[in-house]
Amino acid sequence: MDPSFAPYIAVALIILLMAFGAPVFAALALSGAVGIVLVEDFAFLMTRLKSISYSTTAVYTLTIIPLFILMGSFAHHAQVGKKLFDVASRWVGHLPGGLAMAAILTSAGFAATSGSSVATAATVGSVAIPEMKKAGYQGSLSAGAVAAGGVLGVLIPPSVLLIFYAALTETSAGKMLVAGFLPGLLTAIMFMVGIYFIARRGDMRHAVTPRASWGEAVRETGKAWQVMVLFIVVMGGIYLGLVTPTEAGAVGAFVALIMLLMHRPSWPGMLGRIVASFRSTIDTTVMILFTMIGAAVFSYFLTLIQVPNQLAEAVVGSGLPPYLIVAMLLLVFVPLGMFLDAFSMMVITIPIMFPTIQSLGFDPIWFGILAVKMCEIGLITPPVGLNCYVIAGIDRETPLPQIFRGALWFVLLEVITIMILFAFPIITTILPNWMG
Repeated sequence: MDPSFAPYIAVALIILLMAFGAPVFAALALSGAVGIVLVEDFAFLMTRLKSISYSTTAVYTLTIIPLFILMGSFAHHAQVGKKLFDVASRWVGHLPGGLAMAAILTSAGFAATSGSSVATAATVGSVAIPEMKKAGYQGSLSAGAVAAGGVLGVLIPPSVLLIFYAALTETSAGKMLVAGFLPGLLTAIMFMVGIYFIARRGDMRHAVTPRASWGEAVRETGKAWQVMVLFIVVMGGIYLGLVTPTEAGAVGAFVALIMLLMHRPSWPGMLGRIVASFRSTIDTTVMILFTMIGAAVFSYFLTLIQVPNQLAEAVVGSGLPPYLIVAMLLLVFVPLGMFLDAFSMMVITIPIMFPTIQSLGFDPIWFGILAVKMCEIGLITPPVGLNCYVIAGIDRETPLPQIFRGALWFVLLEVITIMILFAFPIITTILPNWMG
């Protein structure tokens, strides 16, 4: 078959398989396999499949993923999220929309102990939403704020998605993690400013908690020492060069386990909590690795017919301004985010886009942060916005459409934040560059 027709057949097959409910990894793998057979033959496919799964997953960098997930799971069972929300509400609960702001701060803090967006949304939602409802918050604002706050879990280090991007592009995992800190902080600030104005124009200006004294707020802050310890152990060790990212993940998971064992309220059923942590880590890690294998088969097919190289040559030779090209590439994530999860978007787009970014001479770390930010939008937009479904499972009184409606405000704030990071790359690159 003419190789020029094979991509269209493969893409059509992906859409057909997903329409019938096939998992993303299976749709990618089967479509890539069919494409390879069309271009070469079945024997060639079998030869390549013998090595693709191993070469894709037997990557040292990927060992960080289960370690970060396990660390976050231990922190969750140690009730770190509840302590963080108590601290944040003492500081900002008296402001208009203060408890929603506290949910954002809690999400940012918990994200520093967990690399998962879904885990962050679920942990903070179970703590913050009941308190906001008790204070009289609208369901759309409370649920939307927690769903949006959850996206910080894929940006503020340690982030599994940043590690995933580093593995796909062979970029420094340590520098990718460090690069996510300032953009994550900027995102949290933008969300809090947005909540303030949303609350001022709505009915939330009076739904505030009593103002805590400075002494009480400072004393309460000391109860959330676990987050600071984990952040210093993991990111401090990486930034100072004392440990590699993988070693930092192992040390962080061990420290989080010690914190769980020291948490007296968790002693009843401790073994069950530890087993649940390992089980959730295994489930999430296997899902990620299967997605990588399926995408690797499809990416190999695209490489076989030289789609990434042809795209890079066409883009570079188009005469368009380089920054306009990057903006157009980022916009591709918008429709994909309506139907795919963040990992699936990454494995489909990055192998195709990255050669173009390299040929244009852009910093891969800067582009990686922008790509992750675009994936964040997909986590809170219909119809697949995973964080909104997680919150719907926690807050059964608020209909899913209302949760999506509340999250749309934060989509706008995400767009503004991305524009700032796009216009000022130094926000992303300054910390990695200081690492040398």
